[in-house]
Amino acid sequence: MTEETNVQQEASQEESMANVVVLKKGDIVKGKVIKVDSDQAIVDVGYKYDGVIPVRELSSLQLENAAEGVEVGQEVELKVLTIDDNKEKLVLSKRAIDNERAWDKLAADMENKTILEAKVAEVVKGGLVVDVGLRGFVPASMVERNFVEDFSDYKGRTLRLRVKEMDREKNKVILSQKDVLDEEFEARKKEVLSKISVGQELTGTVQRLTQFGAFIDIGGVDGLVHISEMAWHHVETPSEVVKEGDQVKVQVLKVDPENERISLSIKATQPGPWQQVQDKIKIGDIVTGTVKRLVQFGAFIEVAPGVEGLVHISQIAHRHIATPFEVLKEGQEVQAKVLDMNPDEKRISLSIKETEEAPAREPKADRERGSKRESVSHEELQSLNLTLGERFGDKLSKFK
Repeated sequence: MTEETNVQQEASQEESMANVVVLKKGDIVKGKVIKVDSDQAIVDVGYKYDGVIPVRELSSLQLENAAEGVEVGQEVELKVLTIDDNKEKLVLSKRAIDNERAWDKLAADMENKTILEAKVAEVVKGGLVVDVGLRGFVPASMVERNFVEDFSDYKGRTLRLRVKEMDREKNKVILSQKDVLDEEFEARKKEVLSKISVGQELTGTVQRLTQFGAFIDIGGVDGLVHISEMAWHHVETPSEVVKEGDQVKVQVLKVDPENERISLSIKATQPGPWQQVQDKIKIGDIVTGTVKRLVQFGAFIEVAPGVEGLVHISQIAHRHIATPFEVLKEGQEVQAKVLDMNPDEKRISLSIKETEEAPAREPKADRERGSKRESVSHEELQSLNLTLGERFGDKLSKFK
């Protein structure tokens, strides 16, 4: 071997040694994933032998398989946990780097009130675990605006979150989706309130029922339909008319932006009872109705839901009555004839006696005889008086 050849070999060895990466515990290195097993990933970091990332060091979340954390060909940044050249052992951590960066990012996100998107990794007692570069926790009360009983189908869902609380020493990060939803709800409410006007007709969804009415979602804001505005007829409970989830048409009665209150009406969008009867009831019709109220001058009869007509006292019976109470009572069902009708003025005139046969009258000859008998009796009475005067006048005079 020539001296020149020896020099070249030495130079080549020196160059090779110069290219070998020198590593120590705590170093940050970049590498490429070359193999993924169930419990670890093998990475080429340019060292004289490959490094290993155990599955527990791939993520701050619990992974069932290393393939859930990385894939072959992926470029990763890692921290050296253990290095032993004698055993050719190089243990690396992706989790350590991700956590370090995640804490810094989350601190900035919390300060800036940034909305984050994160997938639900686990459903645990009391809430949800999410991946935000490290293990984040969303308490059950901070997931939705409404109460959720069962979170079993939330795994894998992407939530929109805001950082609520951080404690690096305790490795605790608390996040909330409810805060994001509440803010969006308030923004929508203001927008909807600014666009709503009295008299406007809208379609909404029944959100919840109470004893006094129903709350209707009309596009991001709830309005109240009072029980008196649910139907033209009397309603005992709102559930008689609607149920939760129903789509209903409503009319805006009142808007109070300051107190964020909207009064709505279902019945105002429907034909009123008088509109409904004007094509069904005609003058001359015989209708069946219920006595609703009795007054001195007559009786009010309900002939259709929300429609009352008046039977004047003179139209109650063929005979003379001093008060309607002599013949009728409230709640009684009667038949009546329509004498006059004016839906625009909400008036119907009715007659009960027109539906009944008048009592039979005596023949004319009998009536005349009766009158004559009355006349004769009167003359006889005068004659009797005269006779008594003549017979006893002189005897009676002494008593004067």
